[in-house]
Amino acid sequence: MSQSTFTILLGGELSLTERLRHAIGGSRFIAADGGMRHAMVLGVMPELWVGDFDSTPPDLEAGFLDVPKQPYPAAKAATDGEIAVSEAIARGAQRLILAGALGGERSDHALQHLLSAVGLAEKGFDVLLTSGKEEAVPLVPGTIELDLPKGSLFSVPGFGPLTGLSIENARYPLTDFHLPFGSSRTISNVAEGKVRFSLESGRAIVLARPYDLSGV
Repeated sequence: MSQSTFTILLGGELSLTERLRHAIGGSRFIAADGGMRHAMVLGVMPELWVGDFDSTPPDLEAGFLDVPKQPYPAAKAATDGEIAVSEAIARGAQRLILAGALGGERSDHALQHLLSAVGLAEKGFDVLLTSGKEEAVPLVPGTIELDLPKGSLFSVPGFGPLTGLSIENARYPLTDFHLPFGSSRTISNVAEGKVRFSLESGRAIVLARPYDLSGV
């Protein structure tokens, strides 16, 4: 993996799975506030630690004294995660892995990570959000492929109406489909292996559960 891949350590849930281990191989790392706790689990040393540090306990801070810190006031116009992403982009990031972006105690932050990921995808960045057990990939006009185990579950919620939506190699395929905003038609599909998604217009997210094989 090239040095243009950055993993941003965020404050949500994170489990060290084989898919996560493979995804972050060769990556550079930036921690956002309390997301630094994941560095211990992953066995990595971030090159930068940003945030207001309101969710960083003293013992965590003591364990990473050699990591450069970039503090911000609590009253700021961006989340710690957004600041970390901006720092990664300034360092040449082209692929962004948002680890700890899903789940956790703050559903507002999790939702914002999904929305931000779509915005980044529209700017041409390759983005993966992961908790280790669950993954999300933005879907904007164009085509993407997601390599999923046969029988694993995935959904495609839209952030507005979707037109020209096609889903191939799934139990419930779609071709040139119009998805009204708020429709549940694309929730709980089942992968038959590598799934191909195409979209003509709109914004969506592919939420996958690669370790949930209840669709087998």
